[in-house]
Amino acid sequence: MAVSLAFANLAFQFNNVKVVENPLCFGLAPTQLPYLCKERRRLPSSRTIIIPGASSAPTIEDGSQNDTNAIPTPKVIIDQDADPDATVVEVTFGDRLGALLDTMNALKNLGLNVVKANVFLDSSGKHNTFSITKASTGRKVDDPELLEAIRLTIINNLLQYHPESSSQLAMGIAFGVEPPKQVDVDIATRVKVKEDSPDRSLLFVEAADRPGLLVDLVKAVTDINIAVESGEFDTEGLLAKAKFHVSYKGKAISKPLQLVLANSLRYFLRRPSTEEASF
Repeated sequence: MAVSLAFANLAFQFNNVKVVENPLCFGLAPTQLPYLCKERRRLPSSRTIIIPGASSAPTIEDGSQNDTNAIPTPKVIIDQDADPDATVVEVTFGDRLGALLDTMNALKNLGLNVVKANVFLDSSGKHNTFSITKASTGRKVDDPELLEAIRLTIINNLLQYHPESSSQLAMGIAFGVEPPKQVDVDIATRVKVKEDSPDRSLLFVEAADRPGLLVDLVKAVTDINIAVESGEFDTEGLLAKAKFHVSYKGKAISKPLQLVLANSLRYFLRRPSTEEASF
């Protein structure tokens, strides 16, 4: 059911976000983009993404305030496999979310169209789903820089309208009212590769979340000449979970190369970040 992502060089500029020529397209050098949000603390990320802010910041976004003390785990899912023609995004925060109209407007500021929106309820809460396409082409989003901008835009709006979520989001360190507890990187990091078909393999990654992680993961994989075709990237509180369809020269990854890939990602995700000011 996977759909190949055509990662071509893109150049686009929108009202609130600018990506320069030759953005990272699964293997090319990433661009350096500043956060729109006012930075309070330094974030441990090798690159940054612009986050368009909401037009206003009331306590909730078209929803009702929940007075319970138990804070649900916020979830943002970006799925490239569910729809062949659109990128499907799902946002959940217990039953506290409303229609997310301001979030949809912020996504439009990225040069995107929300072609379909849906809300459904289950035991885990209210699930808001959007089908998103690029306004310039009418096709699904195929650039990892823009996918990460979508993710961080949604999280940024969630922090604005539901500041109590900051204790369970990595971005809460810099932009929230209550910073989250630090995640043990060694415990949180899990990497697994398995065969999916003769032509590709499935890569599963679970790690402590941070801004820019989606872009960094794709670059770490393509740096060892493995192609990332499509997949899903989930933000579940302080954790990020990725599922990528990957291949090597049009074939599934061999066992020795699977070991190389897994070890490379474990090293990349567990290595300590170094502040530039320390040099």
